[in-house]
Amino acid sequence: MDSFFRTGFEALSLGNVVMLVIGLVFIWLAISKKWEPYELLPIGAGMILANLPNTGLLVQPQEVGGEIGSAGLLGTFIEYGLLRYTILPQLIFLGLGAMTDFGPLIANPRLFLLGAAAQIGIVIAFLGALALGHFGLADFGLKEAAAIGIIGGADGPTTIYLTSQLAPELMGITAVAAYSYMAMVAIIQPPIIRALTTKKERETYMEPQLRHVSKREKIFFPLVCTILVILLVPRSAPLVGMFMFGNLIRESGVVERLSKSAQNSLINIVTIILMLCIGASMPGELVMRKETLMVLALGLIAFAFGTAGGVLLGKLMKLVTKEPFNPIIGAAGVSAVPMAARVAQHLGQKENPRNFLLMHAIGPNVAGVIGSAVVAGAFLSMLL
Repeated sequence: MDSFFRTGFEALSLGNVVMLVIGLVFIWLAISKKWEPYELLPIGAGMILANLPNTGLLVQPQEVGGEIGSAGLLGTFIEYGLLRYTILPQLIFLGLGAMTDFGPLIANPRLFLLGAAAQIGIVIAFLGALALGHFGLADFGLKEAAAIGIIGGADGPTTIYLTSQLAPELMGITAVAAYSYMAMVAIIQPPIIRALTTKKERETYMEPQLRHVSKREKIFFPLVCTILVILLVPRSAPLVGMFMFGNLIRESGVVERLSKSAQNSLINIVTIILMLCIGASMPGELVMRKETLMVLALGLIAFAFGTAGGVLLGKLMKLVTKEPFNPIIGAAGVSAVPMAARVAQHLGQKENPRNFLLMHAIGPNVAGVIGSAVVAGAFLSMLL
């Protein structure tokens, strides 16, 4: 009987059980708490499927001589969508670009600085991972440190793209850390903002009305940004290029069907597949390694320092600008779009009911997306 029929119970490990529980928790958070449900629900489902033994879902094409039909569904998605061609995160960027309004950033270009300042979290985590590797506490080299550090950008697709090329063995844990901390923005950021600002600073009223941005400006922005950024950091082209192309089809006004498809059907389909793959990249044996806890800790540190970097630069900008400037919006420089901007809006309105910071916070928020993609491109240029 054993030669032709095996249950999953006999192969179930402690690590599998732990990951099954974590997968269920992710699904509970998505449904009950509505924490990033579009990400956490399929990630949780992927974790469950990946940790049910003897399913064959994770068998990759190269393990069966390249015969895709003999490979598992999730294994095929992971191999061709993430590891070999990395097309899934690039398509996500296309959809995100089609959903993004650069108007607030164009209206106030200095907000680019807040997006740049928030990338300090990436540097801190990168150096922390290198230190752990140097002292023999973990098996982290330059490539692994870069993959861990990029978590600080709070940008899931960028984390996935960079990790898949530099340290694919860390794919599951870095991506899950990035999306988990993005989901917990409303918990992580407020204490940091309060610790670094005074009540008077948080109460600062900013006029909600930004200057009008013309259609011509919105069309020229993705074109100019694409050319300048990619000339500066060529390896950022897959992410920045797709992001700006998606925005161009949105703002051009002549390809409405393409724009709607990118904003809805395309990004929805890719999100389902990508999030399932991320969850499926978390097998039970991964959770039993000490490096997993280190990556989670470094990711949290990176996210915290990224938030702090944006807020501290916001405080400096408040001192040097003539107009009223609320440093809370600096926290939105991490590219957790649009959650970080919503946190800034909520906290600012809580301190001063007259405040409406959302449009101001969207500027550094989308600048952070560009910033993390540029840093990822820089890492790739140096390490590949």
